[in-house]
Amino acid sequence: MDTNYPLRLNDRVHLIDGFDLGVAGRTGTYVIDEEELTIVDTGPSPSVKHVKKGLKALGFSLRQVKYIIVTHIHLDHAGGAGLLVQECPNATVVVHPRGARHLAAPERLVAGAQMVYGERFSELFDPVVPIDESRLLIKDEGDTLKIGPNCTLTFFDTPGHAKHHFSIYDPVSNGMFTGDTVGIRYEQLIGNGVDLFLPSTSPNQFDPSEMNVAIERMEKMNLTSIYFGHYGMTNDPKEALRQVSEWLVLFMEEGEAVVAEGKDHEELSQRLFSQVRKHLRSLNVSDDHEVYYLIEVDMQVSAMGIMDYLAK
Repeated sequence: MDTNYPLRLNDRVHLIDGFDLGVAGRTGTYVIDEEELTIVDTGPSPSVKHVKKGLKALGFSLRQVKYIIVTHIHLDHAGGAGLLVQECPNATVVVHPRGARHLAAPERLVAGAQMVYGERFSELFDPVVPIDESRLLIKDEGDTLKIGPNCTLTFFDTPGHAKHHFSIYDPVSNGMFTGDTVGIRYEQLIGNGVDLFLPSTSPNQFDPSEMNVAIERMEKMNLTSIYFGHYGMTNDPKEALRQVSEWLVLFMEEGEAVVAEGKDHEELSQRLFSQVRKHLRSLNVSDDHEVYYLIEVDMQVSAMGIMDYLAK
């Protein structure tokens, strides 16, 4: 895949690469080409320049953007919303009820991310711009948003990854924009013929039972597609949800073992990474593959979330 240009996923949905962490195929912004031009997730502020470039390449102006939907308010998904909406005069930011106040006053959100990312925070996320409450639209479980004559999106409250997380159902493609709530897809492995999906269990609102509810809910919907925040679309939702569900069991077993042994999240991170590498070796993925940088980062953050949950 050439990630320098927007990827056409179907007749109406395009994917713009935000080059989050400086890596291609890490975090994506979706553009739904309907009468009311709609964006799903902006990525962090350093990604906004790529989003703007992608919109221009698709032939859209910033004035045409009507809705900027954020699946949840973690900065790698919504951190750029304040910066982008400044340049989209006709846009409204759509957010979960638990997330709205943090977009209006992002200080606590910033502090939480600084704890996780430390000295890398500034390069990854600055600036985090507050959004005026008049430009926020709250959507909760079962709420809808008409964006075209034949397209009304439906919002589903899907905690598990975070309490301020919703997923957005698109009836035209029978697809769900899932942010992080049912896991991460590793685009970097597609060239190896491997489609890997892992749960994202980051602190501090991770809840495995809620995550399982979201997974089961989507299984029952017989979706045609899932659009992942990290990264890209799958046309095999059943396989994706199966993998995430199975890995979630393993993640929790490893976490409970580490706690029983009195060890810390660094030990858990190493064990999770080791399990994933073992699995990928069985699929003939070499140990020097570029994907391991991302998996290592993800296992560190996921281990922190699991340990935080088990401590509660």
